[in-house]
Amino acid sequence: MSDLVTESVLCIFFSFGLLFSPSFYSQRVLEASIAENKASLKRTHPEVWSDSPNPYDRKRQDNCPVGLKNVGNTCWFSAVIQSLFNLLEFRRLVLNFNPPANAQDLPRNQKEHRNLPFMRELRYLFALLVGSKRKYVDPSRAVEILKDAFKSNDSQQQDVSEFTHKLLDWLEDAFQIKAEEERDGEKPKNPMVELFYGRFLAVGVLEGKKFENTEMFGQYPLQVNGFKDLHECLEAAMIEGEIESLHSENSAKSGQEHWFTELPPVLTFELSRFEFNQALGRPEKIHNKLEFPPILYLDRYMHKNREITRIKRDEIKRLKEYLTVLQQRLERYLSYGSGPKRFPLVDVLQYALEFASSKPVCTSPVDDLGASAPSSGTLPAQTSPSTIDQQGPSSSDVPSTSPVQRSVIHKPFTQSRIPPDLPMHPAPRHITEEELSVLEGCLHRWRTEVENDTRDLQESISRIHRTIELMYSDKTMVQVPYRLHAVLVHEGQANAGHYWAYIYDHHQNRWMKYNDISVTKSTWEELERDSFGGYRNASAYCLMYINDKEQYLIQEEFNKETGQILLGMDTLPSDLRDYVKEDNKRFEKELEEWDAELAQKAQQEKLLSQIPRAPAPSPAPVQAGEPEYLEQPSRTDLSKHLKEDSVQAINKALAEQEDRGPEAIMDTSSDNAPAPPAPNQRVVEVAIPDVGTFVIESEEGGYDDEAIKLEYARLLKLAQEDPPPECDYRLRHAIVYFIQNQAPKKIIERTLLEQFGDHNLSFDERCRNIMKVAQAKLEMIKPDEVNMEEYERWHQDYRNFRETTMFLMVGLEFFQKKSYMEALLYLIYAYQNNKELLSKGPYRGHDEELISHYRRECLLKLNEHAAALFESGDDQEVNNGLIIMNELIVPCLPLLLVDEMEEKDIVAVEDMRNRWCSYLGQEMEPNLQEKLTDFLPKLLDCSTEIKGFNDPPKLPSYSTHELCERYARIMMSLSRTPADGR
Repeated sequence: MSDLVTESVLCIFFSFGLLFSPSFYSQRVLEASIAENKASLKRTHPEVWSDSPNPYDRKRQDNCPVGLKNVGNTCWFSAVIQSLFNLLEFRRLVLNFNPPANAQDLPRNQKEHRNLPFMRELRYLFALLVGSKRKYVDPSRAVEILKDAFKSNDSQQQDVSEFTHKLLDWLEDAFQIKAEEERDGEKPKNPMVELFYGRFLAVGVLEGKKFENTEMFGQYPLQVNGFKDLHECLEAAMIEGEIESLHSENSAKSGQEHWFTELPPVLTFELSRFEFNQALGRPEKIHNKLEFPPILYLDRYMHKNREITRIKRDEIKRLKEYLTVLQQRLERYLSYGSGPKRFPLVDVLQYALEFASSKPVCTSPVDDLGASAPSSGTLPAQTSPSTIDQQGPSSSDVPSTSPVQRSVIHKPFTQSRIPPDLPMHPAPRHITEEELSVLEGCLHRWRTEVENDTRDLQESISRIHRTIELMYSDKTMVQVPYRLHAVLVHEGQANAGHYWAYIYDHHQNRWMKYNDISVTKSTWEELERDSFGGYRNASAYCLMYINDKEQYLIQEEFNKETGQILLGMDTLPSDLRDYVKEDNKRFEKELEEWDAELAQKAQQEKLLSQIPRAPAPSPAPVQAGEPEYLEQPSRTDLSKHLKEDSVQAINKALAEQEDRGPEAIMDTSSDNAPAPPAPNQRVVEVAIPDVGTFVIESEEGGYDDEAIKLEYARLLKLAQEDPPPECDYRLRHAIVYFIQNQAPKKIIERTLLEQFGDHNLSFDERCRNIMKVAQAKLEMIKPDEVNMEEYERWHQDYRNFRETTMFLMVGLEFFQKKSYMEALLYLIYAYQNNKELLSKGPYRGHDEELISHYRRECLLKLNEHAAALFESGDDQEVNNGLIIMNELIVPCLPLLLVDEMEEKDIVAVEDMRNRWCSYLGQEMEPNLQEKLTDFLPKLLDCSTEIKGFNDPPKLPSYSTHELCERYARIMMSLSRTPADGR
């Protein structure tokens, strides 16, 4: 039994082990080929996930399922373990497993020395998946025990498919030891065998002799190539050889039928999507589409229904033969003719009817030529001599003797015999009314007959298809339902790929996608797209069905005393509950330490904000050739750029005061001014769309308030305009940004006062007066009137907007210079920052599609460059190409896959992957094959968990004028460049 378990059901745990059936010689060759290929390669330490420093990013949300961390090309482990963990009966078996009482007398051999420790780690892992407060947990300890068992003398790891057999061997042995300990004179029952094993009866004829054998099976291997759905695969697998020979007494042919006599509660089909290419000497993946249903009825394959099934199979066979005849007849109607070009017969008759009904209208081809000749005042139309000869002279047709008019425009006609008058379109030349009437009647009748025949054939074919589909839908053949529980998906090629699982949540009635640390809600439509095949390089390689009548497989536990459902930690044995509690305490401590660190930083910032700010010193001149860089622009830095705008507003107010006089400044009938203010109160009021009313008060009127008023009116006008893309007025001033995003009016008021209260304005008397008035107004603002935390958030958002603009601008400049490596990082940060801004409002950032397009183009061009370096075969060039892929492209792929609505990004990722997967079928040097095999799993990793990048690139410090000018220049250059599908 042990060997049988190892060869069968336990193989459901992992990747390629599921893809090969020992019963097929070709697949034995395939498995040996992959094992030999990978065993010969030296492995480098694979890239692993790095945890976010913020523990709240790793905190489990509510009761969301827990993910498994990829600790180095272990997505196969995650996919299978999650599929089994979500089988509640299997979960209970693992969690409630107790080591044998005589464990202290073990190990008796090396096998038991490993399988019991692994079982212990698997229990711990399952317990964490139940009750952890973490978003995902680390399976390293269980995985390392597996890996250690597969290291040969030279420390080379074996093929991953071998993990499957060894792992399941350990599990069976662990349960078998426990079963033998608890038996009471009876044969021990192994729960793993009870859960995953079934039996089938093989009935057949071998060289004229009948035989019957009962065999056990675990996962059932199915061939994919040549079949369209799961039932076709099963029908082919249940019948081998010449089926007619089974019912013949005197036949030398051989064949056999398989009939299930006992189905396991958990039925696993392994889909053989790999075949061995004899010419290339390596395996290849089959990407054909194969459909499978959410509910699978297996009655037709049961031994007890064999007689009914045979009758139905014979009937289906006869129907398919008749269907073939009908389809051939229909093809003759739809594709009529004996030549290379064929047309529907009904169209041929219609064309003949149209021809017969046409009336001939005869003209000379020369007339057509003259009509199509270009009209010109210098070249009048001519009639050729040969035409004159045929038709006779005309008084109006006088040949010209001028040299120009003797040009040889119509020379070919003057040297050739012109045919007699021809119809303008094909039509019968001689047909009587009686003939036409008879012919039209026949053609009408024939066309109607053909239409009726075609429709009858199509309806007959549809009825036969429907009959075949419903052949097994009667009540007696829907008594053994199996529900799809999990689909294990592989994306990539035969030698490399990524694995994830779709698992059905039987209590929430929805599909979930388990992709390493990422666990998300999914749909049947998404499962179809990724699992059926024929779309991209992803397809199912293992289907796990469960008996829909065996509710204990998915049923929750109940408290025996209260009858209440046990959930979460209550389902764990006491030792595992304590283990999970300790791990949760460690994680809670991480959260507390993080909170304390943030609180300390906030306190420090608060103390610094209370310290009076000294006048900002004049900026030191920048040395030529040494651009100034900034890590994060502060509001003080930005205020320097506003100095020029403030001075212009002051000068404009003074000019108006000189022209109109002081009283005019106070005139409330001027533009944008309200009704007269109260005595001793100066009011400037400007309407702000969707914001409210902007009010500045002062005891005295004058050019100080007028300057502020004029500046605000200017900014409001900019905010209301709809400029072209190259003129983004938000870059000119924060208030334009605030108005467009409907910031609170007090935020806008304080910002404008801070602009005029800045110490950079204190260079003459007029500006100092303005500065003092603005500072006085700032002091008059009460603490409860402006939420300073909100104020800081708005200004931080504006700094982020300017920073995003600079990332975008520099990235596009590098892109136009074809410096794609430099451009990529800038565009990545531009996209990520911009996405965060747009989440707060549609006018907070830039055009997301624009940034996405150039980010995508950068990756595609770098991918092509890296592929070209790899194809060169030079060691240094190959290494440089792989560095580009590993350090630039691979870390960026999750950014393109995280939003599945971005179809262009998904297509781009597939194009890049296909570019490298195409090398698998080519001859190459062993060292290149080794590097390719090591690299492809990283490229094909489909997890959307975003990995950390290096620190963002430093940005040059631009003045507002410089920033607007360079931004306008780059955006205008883009408008002159083809969008390439953008």
